[in-house]
Amino acid sequence: MKYCQVRLLSKDFGKTVLLAILISIPLSLYLSNAWLDNFAFKIELQWWYFAVTGLLALMIAMLTVSFQSIRTALLNPVESLKSE
Repeated sequence: MKYCQVRLLSKDFGKTVLLAILISIPLSLYLSNAWLDNFAFKIELQWWYFAVTGLLALMIAMLTVSFQSIRTALLNPVESLKSE
């Protein structure tokens, strides 16, 4: 039962991070290309540079949420109540 809640929480955070990635990739690609147009020598940016970075951020968010959720789910509530 505890791991079902972890999955639900991870899914909610995953949707938020994925939405942020979908908004930020076109915006950052456009702004980066506009900024680089002012230079005599420039590189061509590919969309997948940003996509790989976004997927890495998604993986880090999923690992963090999963780790914290599992750690909290396995915590003994009696110990928490004694310290308060």
